[in-house]
Amino acid sequence: MSSRASLKASNSSSSSTSKYFLGIDFGTSGARVTVIDDAGSTAADHKQGYGPDGAADWAAAWERVLFELVAALPQDVVANVGAVAFDGTSATAMLVDAATGRQLAPPKLYNEAQGAEAVAAAKAIAPASHTATASTSTLCKLLAWHQAGTWQAAAAAGAHPRLLHQADWLAYLLHGRPDVSDWNNALKLGFDPAAEAYPQWLSSQEYALLFPSTVVAPSAPVAAVTAAAASRTGLPRSCMVCGGTTDSIAAFVAAGVSQVGEAVTSLGSTMAVKLLSEERVDDAAYGVYSHRLGDSWLVGGASNTGGAVLRQHFSNEQLQQLSQRINLAQPSGLDYYPLVGPGERFPVNDPGMQPRLMPRPDDDALFLQGMLESMSRIEAQAYQLLAQLGASKVTSVLTAGGGAVNDKWTAMREAALGVPVRPAQQGEASYGAALLARAGWRQHNSAGQQQ
Repeated sequence: MSSRASLKASNSSSSSTSKYFLGIDFGTSGARVTVIDDAGSTAADHKQGYGPDGAADWAAAWERVLFELVAALPQDVVANVGAVAFDGTSATAMLVDAATGRQLAPPKLYNEAQGAEAVAAAKAIAPASHTATASTSTLCKLLAWHQAGTWQAAAAAGAHPRLLHQADWLAYLLHGRPDVSDWNNALKLGFDPAAEAYPQWLSSQEYALLFPSTVVAPSAPVAAVTAAAASRTGLPRSCMVCGGTTDSIAAFVAAGVSQVGEAVTSLGSTMAVKLLSEERVDDAAYGVYSHRLGDSWLVGGASNTGGAVLRQHFSNEQLQQLSQRINLAQPSGLDYYPLVGPGERFPVNDPGMQPRLMPRPDDDALFLQGMLESMSRIEAQAYQLLAQLGASKVTSVLTAGGGAVNDKWTAMREAALGVPVRPAQQGEASYGAALLARAGWRQHNSAGQQQ
């Protein structure tokens, strides 16, 4: 993934090609596969929930859904897949036997906060405010297993314990290598993507032997599918499994960003901003940290404002109808800070901040206008703060999420940001993962031609 431009889908029609690229996204409630051709056009797309057996045995559900997703694709497409890449939920951790892939403990999901003892142990070894010290980090989950003696007992019984992330393990099911992760998934374990190595404070720990020993760039060619996986799926033996990423990074890649200064704002329940920057920025006080993306850094933060507070007051139908009545030529003059409840971290770090939605005018359209104008100001403040912290200055913003379809809000945001704002090309993380697969296939072929 050293070439950022290679991740951006072309809008031109492709010449005849028989190669396809699979991106498979494993989210919180289900999974999705997207197949693209060499031009980036979608050839197939399928999604599936985990079903009621998910919570009972997550790993079994993920494995079942993976092979069912591939089986649902046209066989002539599957037979001509050049490469595949996965994305998974960030910091979803798994403890497996490297010899068999068998689960040694139930997976710890992305949002499972670990106890105070694990957090204290992480803070005792990591630099202050490191992202790996968050209670939901991969490192804290590993420490919880370490403190409980889980991996030690498995090792004593003859197993070969290994820590993998969700995306790592899914890739393992195809390529058979239990030792590989990627820069993005390994970040919350403590991996340093700038040095492309585990830092000494981490690698010196007893449990470091559980870490994936090979951490690759997202999209980097890893290994071809095994004979067993090819037989089970119909994928060709030549199909390359490439380095994966997290779900949020895959969604960013899907949006079509390729140049420093370009950003994506996700307007869902909350407002998340991600900016492609020349400089790395990490500031735990605001929940800001950076993922490496090619030769640049993806700097992100999230505000608690967003769609959830809008839905506290309006239905989707009301939002659509009231937005049509907003007069952009007449600003509301209202100074709100729309929040569902107390607390904000970015771009203002104030755990006790109270929602500010007064005074409320009698006209609901004016009330909505004030909320949208205020959210636009908060978004502008977010990008300004990233620049103050050292990130590149924003030059354009792509929009993902439900808010992308509101033209009045888009106009307000463009005025507040002072840069072009337009909808993202694609919104599905699986599409971003497919772009990674395509980039890896091109890299693999290029390396082969040079030899």
